[in-house]
Amino acid sequence: MPINVGTLDRIVRIVAAIVLGYFAYETSGVLSVVLWVVAAVLLITGAIGRCGIYAIFGVRTCRAPHRPGAQ
Repeated sequence: MPINVGTLDRIVRIVAAIVLGYFAYETSGVLSVVLWVVAAVLLITGAIGRCGIYAIFGVRTCRAPHRPGAQ
């Protein structure tokens, strides 16, 4: 899967993951687990620059030209 998350999008995802991680730490129960999972997904997609949901819908927020078949 090619990189489909742009720089600004990646920064926003990582900052949001940190904020959600803080709130997950401060809460408990099911809400805490849900916040941890969402924070983990945002952190991973922000770190690697690939988003499965973006790929499904054909969305790209990065400026790099897309090369068919490129990874």
